[in-house]
Amino acid sequence: MTAALNELRTQVIWTRLISIVEEQAQTLMRTAFSTTVRDAGDLSAALFDLQGRLIAEAVTGTPGHVNSMAAGVRHFLAKFPVATMAEGDHFITNDPWLTAGHLHDVTVLSPAFHQGRIVGLFGVCCHQVDIGGLGQGPDGRSVFEEGLQIPLMKLASRGVLNQDLLDILCLNVRTPLQVRGDVLSYISSNESAARRLSAMLAEFRLEDLASVADYIVDRSLAATRAEIAKLPQGSWTSSLTIDGYDHPITLRARLTIEGERILVDYQGTDACVPRGINVVLNYCRAYTIFGLRCVISPEVPNNYGALLPFEVVAPEGSIVNVQRPWPVAARHVIGQMLPDLVFGCLSQAIPDRVPAEGSSCLWSVQLRGRQPAGEPQAGDSFDAIFFNSGGSGARPRQDGLSGTAFPSGVRAMPVEITENSAPIVIWRKELLTDSGGIGERRGGLGQRVEVAMRDGSAFEVLAMFERVDHPAQGRDGGGDGSQGSVRLASGKAMQAKGLQQIPAGDRLILDIPGGAGLGAATSRAADLVARDVEEGFVSAEAAARFYGSGVG
Repeated sequence: MTAALNELRTQVIWTRLISIVEEQAQTLMRTAFSTTVRDAGDLSAALFDLQGRLIAEAVTGTPGHVNSMAAGVRHFLAKFPVATMAEGDHFITNDPWLTAGHLHDVTVLSPAFHQGRIVGLFGVCCHQVDIGGLGQGPDGRSVFEEGLQIPLMKLASRGVLNQDLLDILCLNVRTPLQVRGDVLSYISSNESAARRLSAMLAEFRLEDLASVADYIVDRSLAATRAEIAKLPQGSWTSSLTIDGYDHPITLRARLTIEGERILVDYQGTDACVPRGINVVLNYCRAYTIFGLRCVISPEVPNNYGALLPFEVVAPEGSIVNVQRPWPVAARHVIGQMLPDLVFGCLSQAIPDRVPAEGSSCLWSVQLRGRQPAGEPQAGDSFDAIFFNSGGSGARPRQDGLSGTAFPSGVRAMPVEITENSAPIVIWRKELLTDSGGIGERRGGLGQRVEVAMRDGSAFEVLAMFERVDHPAQGRDGGGDGSQGSVRLASGKAMQAKGLQQIPAGDRLILDIPGGAGLGAATSRAADLVARDVEEGFVSAEAAARFYGSGVG
């Protein structure tokens, strides 16, 4: 076979691997019980080689999951060597320090076999709404309060489920049927992907993935290094102050571009706090590298080779490298801010490629209460969550996106799905005019969400909201995004973080923050200003105030 044909054949195989892991993710979404996985895609699905290197990831999923799992598989292999694995084995953990940063993310790894030989490993990492304990909120004082910890262990052995583990798991959660169904769906998706992989290897007459894996890693590594080599050499620093739990938190980073590698050092970042907004290093690394790759090498597929040139370090005991047993349940509050922080560094090195700050932190609305009288399970407790997003920051050549989850990437669940899965009504969900920062490029809009119980009874919210006191900052003369707000319909202000009760007859109202603007407002063309006003992005009063005579 000529070199050109061999290259083409390998590229086709690579593309097929991407389709296999995407089907793995879609299988997971079609079999999962939780709306977070089924409707929002809060998951990752990926293929690893026998060395534990990430080879292919599904398009569906979040960087916090897949980049954490990319580093976490080595822990599975250290305890369960490849040589000891058999068909029908499945392995599980939700250890925050080994995988995705909090107990609510469960990782399942499964060996894939072809003609009796192990050829790869399929992994999924999914958000589990209920894992016991206090629930997903920032109130825990230690990880022991936050739910059930599952160490690295076998979920199934040669096709036989670990029933003792499932019994323990179901006894420690509020929604055992949902949790058990979710765990079994993880197995189903991995097994489905393994069958597809075996069929593909047979089709291309391959015995294993070794040569293809080396090709993918080598090509991606070379492409990433080439992109880094185009950047200016040097070091740049940035800081970002956010709300924190009960006092502001300042994150600090130094980004160094040296040859074909990039180092991000979080020296000087504030210390961890005795509440569950702390971040483990694995999750810190996941979102840091994602932010870097969004700007530097977005066209290179995400895999071991694409991740290798990036290094992330942080002092032990800082809020981005917390140690056991500090609480971590709401770690996304800090972790999803890290791309904005590294963008602050990159904006000094390559200013024409970096967006402004966005709302960034996902506004996950976690509600808890009792099923109303007359419902099928009247009196039973329920735990429900639905995702909401503010505006992303303005981009160098486009406005920011409204109501879009960046950097998380999860979907907003349809209102009808959320209301069907819990006894609540979402009375309002709408974009907020004037919430995006003004500028040559405008920040994306935030949203207003209003929710209450179907029968008007009391319920609880596990609040974990950011950018209420510290909105997204504009860049290069652009305006700030709007601040967030948490309040009751009756007018009482609520805290942005912590377990709180909404009284009977009242409603919870959330104003989700907007993204910041980029560039001076006066340079925005008159026709764009007129369009903004016509489409409801900006009010006529705000347009006149910030753009002057630019209103059409």
